[in-house]
Amino acid sequence: MTNATSEPQTQAQTATDAAMELSNRVRAVHRQYPTGVTVVTAAVGGKPYGLAVNAFSSISLEPPLVLVCVNESSRSYPAVFESEYIGINILAADQMNVAATFAKSGGDKFAELDWTLSELAVPVLNGVAGHFELEVKYKIPAYSHTIFIGQVVEAASAQKAPLVYQAGKFFDGALLEPVL
Repeated sequence: MTNATSEPQTQAQTATDAAMELSNRVRAVHRQYPTGVTVVTAAVGGKPYGLAVNAFSSISLEPPLVLVCVNESSRSYPAVFESEYIGINILAADQMNVAATFAKSGGDKFAELDWTLSELAVPVLNGVAGHFELEVKYKIPAYSHTIFIGQVVEAASAQKAPLVYQAGKFFDGALLEPVL
């Protein structure tokens, strides 16, 4: 005879195990996809905030729109959410230390870095491969994240190789080899 109270727990445990297994497979697929490394920045009351983000993409050129996804649990999230303008700093290949700084939670991430506050009050990191300044147009809730869609109002490229991240490691974007 089966214990009625243990059967639902077993089914619940099986569902939890299956969800964890899928989560691990999804994470493994994401890790294999190479991505640039960006730092999203915002300022509130002149104080800079920022976090490392790899969920960044171009949407269109006419009008120039990009998106970035920010985890709501980030300590920088309230500042990004509150800001009318945000920055997307594309890190250069020689900025692994900057990526490590902004990947950590809390603390004054700007204290040891060179950066400037733009005319739109957006923190722009020095030495980046490029940066965008965005006017935030949409904030779309997506479970644990918010998707920020912004219209590009300023952009600059330093013609430097980007920092690339794949499978838990950083790479010099200049050393990528063509497949043809």
